[in-house]
Amino acid sequence: MFRHFDVQKAIQAAGELLRFERNRMSYIRLLKLLYIADRDAIRESGMPILGSRAVAMDNGPLHSDVYNLVRGIHENTATWAQFFSTIGYQVETTRQPDNGLLSQYEINKLREISEKYAPFTDIDICKVMTHSFDEWSKNYNEKSSKPIPIEDIIDAVGRKGDKESILEDIAELEEFDKLMSQV
Repeated sequence: MFRHFDVQKAIQAAGELLRFERNRMSYIRLLKLLYIADRDAIRESGMPILGSRAVAMDNGPLHSDVYNLVRGIHENTATWAQFFSTIGYQVETTRQPDNGLLSQYEINKLREISEKYAPFTDIDICKVMTHSFDEWSKNYNEKSSKPIPIEDIIDAVGRKGDKESILEDIAELEEFDKLMSQV
């Protein structure tokens, strides 16, 4: 169970990370930092920042919707492209998005993750750090990407005792998001 993917919030979160990195970084780094920030937010607050569908891939876990936006194959690629362009393996900000959908906690978490992982190479982040995540190890399949259930992330970050209430909160937010999208 993941919340409905909010492309605007994903754009704002990516914009914050890119702003901290002088508006350009490898897309693998962007994808990993977004995932790590989401994971940390679940550990600390019980709620993800993006909450979109995570998958286990060769280079570690990532948000599949954001990956598809970066690759230009998502239904919301035109919206993403108003702010970012992918040049080779780099994502570059072409127009800075606002950050009104992000809470101050989420902005601070994105900054913290950016600063924490700044000294590490993309390979270190992929092959050393994210490969150590229990939810990746449990779900990785060499032949194809495999979804990572939110329950596995909750367990991996040490929130097993709160799992039911976290899942209920996510379900309530999903219901709220659906209602608001119909207004």
